[in-house]
Amino acid sequence: MTTSIFEERKDQIHRTGQGPFELACNRDSLAGAVSQRACVFCGSRVVLYPIADALHLVHGPIGCAAYTWDIRGALSSGPELHRLSFSTDLREKDVIFGGEPKLTAALDELIDRHQPKAAFVYSTCIVGLIGDDLKAVCKSMSEKKGIPVLPVQSEGFKGNKREGYLAACKAMFELVGTKDDPEIPPVSVNIFGDFNLAGEIWIIREYLERMGVSVIANVTGDGRVDDIRRCHGAALNLVQCSGATLDLAKMMEEKYGIPYLRVSYLGVEDMAQALYDVADHFADKDPDIVARTGALVREELANLLPELKKLRADLEGKRAAIYVGGAFKAFSLIKAFRHLGMRVCIVGSQTGTREDYEELAAITDPGTIIVDDANPLELSAFIKEKDVDVFVGGVKERPIAFKLGVGFCDHNHERKIALEGFVGMLNFAREIHASAMSPVWRFVPRRAKALCNAPKEAGA
Repeated sequence: MTTSIFEERKDQIHRTGQGPFELACNRDSLAGAVSQRACVFCGSRVVLYPIADALHLVHGPIGCAAYTWDIRGALSSGPELHRLSFSTDLREKDVIFGGEPKLTAALDELIDRHQPKAAFVYSTCIVGLIGDDLKAVCKSMSEKKGIPVLPVQSEGFKGNKREGYLAACKAMFELVGTKDDPEIPPVSVNIFGDFNLAGEIWIIREYLERMGVSVIANVTGDGRVDDIRRCHGAALNLVQCSGATLDLAKMMEEKYGIPYLRVSYLGVEDMAQALYDVADHFADKDPDIVARTGALVREELANLLPELKKLRADLEGKRAAIYVGGAFKAFSLIKAFRHLGMRVCIVGSQTGTREDYEELAAITDPGTIIVDDANPLELSAFIKEKDVDVFVGGVKERPIAFKLGVGFCDHNHERKIALEGFVGMLNFAREIHASAMSPVWRFVPRRAKALCNAPKEAGA
């Protein structure tokens, strides 16, 4: 094992086929520790921020408000209140005497000015330390203004990013079931765990509409407060992100009896399987839905597969590394790379569970490095060891790839091109091709010799 691995980190790294599967994960974040994973507050912010007609107020120092729409983009088809970033900007005086008066004043002013459908108030580390009563302030303001004002108990130090997902789900669950809608049709779904970063929800909604399925609520990309309040009337929840909204789906199943399906809209097989699973679920209510879904998939594949074949001719045999937030996404990416003739030799995540990593170990090739909650030092060492051609990650991984002379594909919250659905698979393949085959990597001293000797080169 490389000397870049700290002794206490060794049990969070596994190599497929080398010994029995043992991998520690889901550990609490350490204050001050540098890893690619974010904190509890960030987890809650990621989930709730795309609700576009709600007010999002960060109760804490101004630095915590750095997670804005600009780096966590989520498109809206209507209101865009979520693009504004508000903070109570706690200072030393507030830490000593308490920040509740500042929070009350901020909510009073912001609700009057923006007239939101609801307000989410995020608790940060310092609020947990000084003991501000977030719940009491929110309850009082909710009674005064007549809208839901919801505390999000997301103090950064109390767990890890998954704890933030749970805090967000608990806040949203306060909204669910507060508005009835007798007009909701029997063949209907809620879309959970998609953040509509580049319009992906609109792609998936269009597929579902062609199948004859009504979408009641987007939770949370392109989200609306009123839709979430009535989403308990839908017949099925579709959960994509493995961590972000699964807790909410389980809460709704327990209280309202609504089943859920775990799905992925990434890649060819998983996208098709998601649609077929929905069709099978509603087959007793709509006997023709399976046939319509089959026709839809055949039509999309007829356009997609010939294009993938052209790109594969250049990409065959190249190597890829994956480091993403949730491990569920990695499953689809491994399959997507196989469609391009590429081998994934490093795969990791910020928030994977033991079950996630066991599945990764089962589907990856021998020697593949599987890593939980990595840091830049480890990722750099792994990339050099495997000499990958392209790295799929987010904003924190981008500089690692470019400094090492490796192609990069943004598959996180900063991307501007849709990567879901059949059209998204084509976008992904084109981006991987453009990045991995770029001639610029010939000018990187570390990789120049290997690339010049490679049998297939850009422009050859």
